[in-house]
Amino acid sequence: MLSKKMEEALNEQINREMYSAYLYMSMSSYCTTVGLKGFANWFMVQYHEEMLHAMKLYEYVLAQGGHPILKAIKQPPSDFESMANAFNKTLEHEQFITKSINEWMDLAIAEKDHATQIFLQWYVTEQVEEEGNDNDIIAQLKLIGKDTQGLILLDRELAGRITTVPTEFSKGIAAAMKGTAG
Repeated sequence: MLSKKMEEALNEQINREMYSAYLYMSMSSYCTTVGLKGFANWFMVQYHEEMLHAMKLYEYVLAQGGHPILKAIKQPPSDFESMANAFNKTLEHEQFITKSINEWMDLAIAEKDHATQIFLQWYVTEQVEEEGNDNDIIAQLKLIGKDTQGLILLDRELAGRITTVPTEFSKGIAAAMKGTAG
């Protein structure tokens, strides 16, 4: 059973994960409109990952006897100066999410909510990966600088990223994960 404080915190994180998905969908749209479909693909894969993150939280709150309360999702930015700018904003956003998850973990520890601590550990680990991916692409974009040929090569590389998470959750996360195992 979740404390009211923990339930409210997890509901806030659901909103943040949904905003993350919305942000990455917006970034994907921008990339498509400027002709960088590989970058658009990368951001759309991110969108799917963030939806999984939100759904895991949603189902956890329900499983712990809580009530997921869905809040309004604020409008994300829709224009970016460059791909470097978009990825710097991505990293800033992921650092914000990392800080949020760390705060929720601190709350779970303070509340002696061991189940939620174990559950949140997956998110802690995931954020290390998220920030690492962003930093890798930012480093490549710095090397590329204003070289449009380099940008096109990176765009082609990012086009190869595939969604490795389920994208259909109507039967729940566990069922969706089984569907992607085969």
